[in-house]
Amino acid sequence: MSQLKTMVRAPRRLVLRALRGPVRALLRPFRPQVKAIRRRLPRRADHYVARLGGAPMRVVLPAAPVPPELVEQARASRPPVPDTPIRLYVAPANFAGQGWLWARAAEQLPGVGAVSMVGIPSGFRFSSDYHVPDEVYLRSLEWQREQFEYVRQGFTHALIEAQRPMFGSMLSNNVFTEARVLSGYGLRVATIAHGRDVRLPSLHRENYPWSPYVQDEWAEVDVLEWQVRRNLRGLASLDLPAFVSTPDLLDDLPDATWCPVVIDAALWETPDPAMERPRPVAVHMPTSSKFKGSEQVDEAMTDLHERGLVEYRRIEGVSPEEVRRIIGSADLVLDQFRLGSYGVTACEAMAAGRLVLGHVTEHNRRRVHDAIGDELPIVETTVENIAEVVLGLLDDRSRAQKIAAQGPGFVRRLHDGSYSATVLSSFLTAD
Repeated sequence: MSQLKTMVRAPRRLVLRALRGPVRALLRPFRPQVKAIRRRLPRRADHYVARLGGAPMRVVLPAAPVPPELVEQARASRPPVPDTPIRLYVAPANFAGQGWLWARAAEQLPGVGAVSMVGIPSGFRFSSDYHVPDEVYLRSLEWQREQFEYVRQGFTHALIEAQRPMFGSMLSNNVFTEARVLSGYGLRVATIAHGRDVRLPSLHRENYPWSPYVQDEWAEVDVLEWQVRRNLRGLASLDLPAFVSTPDLLDDLPDATWCPVVIDAALWETPDPAMERPRPVAVHMPTSSKFKGSEQVDEAMTDLHERGLVEYRRIEGVSPEEVRRIIGSADLVLDQFRLGSYGVTACEAMAAGRLVLGHVTEHNRRRVHDAIGDELPIVETTVENIAEVVLGLLDDRSRAQKIAAQGPGFVRRLHDGSYSATVLSSFLTAD
């Protein structure tokens, strides 16, 4: 009899083992929901969910209550509603401080006041009008309800970032439900995409030869494909104004409007011109190595470093204040070489008058030119010719310095907030 049980169990074990990897990848983004479901499952069913998910079997307890002192701190630090005819609420991502900077850009418009909120945990604390502990944002129904009333009663407009819910789990973590409810109360609502929330992997692979969205390099790319398709369907169902932060995202949302990332250009100004040292300092600061092409950058630049032609510095995990110092002391900044566009780091380096190298496709460069009539002063470079391009710039210092010198003016025209304010003005109307 025991032998028969072993024969029956063996195929079942093989099936569970084969399914474990794909199921774990599929369920990873939905851990809170899976935990909630598991609390209601019979013990036997929960046993198999745990085995499929690769998690040890355990008793799943309800989430711990949010400490009352955290809720009280969040309540006490809630900023006052602006005393202006048009009142904009921007939330909840604030990636690279962009939510706060778009709020400040909007305030350049007459009659507009703005408040930015961040409830998404990140490695660094960027400026924001309202920092909410993620425990409170995600789990405190008391805070969520109060925050909803604060926005509903106090604001005329809401700008939702990165397809993330502004009120945590109050409306089932559904940002599109939030948008409809706020619109029903008379608020004007728009969305703004940051990148990975709407960049469709399959489409990116078609348009960009060095796309990082390939299964061989990233096991979870199929999960991301599903998430992005869900976001794109949700946005299409809203029929609300949509903005994107970088030009490449217009591939995914062709009916959206580009609202460029914003930096405080004055913070990045440096008096020292680039490319005057015999051995220039080259810096690469990836926020995500797979997206930036860091492996190829390291290979090319380490060779040039060892030959004494450049001083190569690979930087990770530093604060925003340290980033300013590092960029200001560099000659060349190697940005990204796989996404085909550019973002905050490139803008910061251009504002500092550094020579920026990166891969920006021709159609995205045209989008820049169409916006302000200027060429993008980023030296076109791919993962395949990094060393070749750097050597050419070392041989032609005058050309390198001329391109670097164009950076500060370019940033002031497109990325200091004034252009983004103009873009937002069509949304920030009183009627």
